[in-house]
Amino acid sequence: MLQHTKNTQLIKDEALRLGFSHVGISNAGFLEEEAPRLEKWLSQNMHGKMSYMERYFDKRLDPRLLVDGAKTVISLLLNYYPSAQQDTSLPQISKYAYGRDYHFVIKDKLKSLLNFIQEEIGSVNGRAFVDSAPVLDRAWAKKAGLGWIGKNGNLIHPKNGSFFFIAELIVDLELEPDAPMRDYCGTCTKCIDACPTNAIVAPKVVDGSKCISYFTIELKEAIPDRYKNTFGNWAFGCDVCQDVCPWNRFSSPTTEPDFIPKNELLSKSEAEWLEMTEEVFQQLAKESPLLRPGLENMKRNIRFIERNDETPAQ
Repeated sequence: MLQHTKNTQLIKDEALRLGFSHVGISNAGFLEEEAPRLEKWLSQNMHGKMSYMERYFDKRLDPRLLVDGAKTVISLLLNYYPSAQQDTSLPQISKYAYGRDYHFVIKDKLKSLLNFIQEEIGSVNGRAFVDSAPVLDRAWAKKAGLGWIGKNGNLIHPKNGSFFFIAELIVDLELEPDAPMRDYCGTCTKCIDACPTNAIVAPKVVDGSKCISYFTIELKEAIPDRYKNTFGNWAFGCDVCQDVCPWNRFSSPTTEPDFIPKNELLSKSEAEWLEMTEEVFQQLAKESPLLRPGLENMKRNIRFIERNDETPAQ
């Protein structure tokens, strides 16, 4: 047991040295609480057109199906809260996309951490996960004591709010698990009340098919007319439910250089976006999350928010 404690501290210290904001440990196993919730969410079609959410149901609930002999899930948070906010009169981009795509940034850190574990501790089999495989990130982060799930469905850390990326290392190494923390949302409903499209249908239940982030990033077809006048200026993602959360008064600017806001990306007007060529977009959005929807869907989103002064379809 003493060795488990020593290895756990060694890994946590290295994770923080690599730039992660917080790290927590949980035992790998079946997520009993999450299973019925995920099944109900899918059965009610709250994933919309995100058909990938239906796949690998069992693997989403049990990391031992992803890594042979898995014993531990190491959950890691990386703060992306920006030092400067975008001009709200311009087409709005979610804060997580202000800088370089987090997949690149976090993958590199996770590889370094796994290499460190193998060098310092010995033969350890493991895999890194950054939002790119069937892993329920928030459930594992909660289990690892890194916060609680807020009413907006986001993980909230009591000292730093919710503007974090979540990642995991799943390893066949036994470590000392952390204890989950209690929920401190209390009676607050600010996120539910503020959601522009009423996507938070119950505390901790977000209907993804009604979320502005879903419409502007995931949806490949036309945005339904019934949502006119609800998007504000959001052209890529939405931060409303996090911006109004009282716990985010504790958010502090990220120290990750790759997340420094790209001013040339955030300063574009509606006209500049609509006139943009594919060549300019590819250069502007290089290694950016904005490549996911692509230029044509960015233009679709901006045309949609331009129509906000029109009368909504009945």
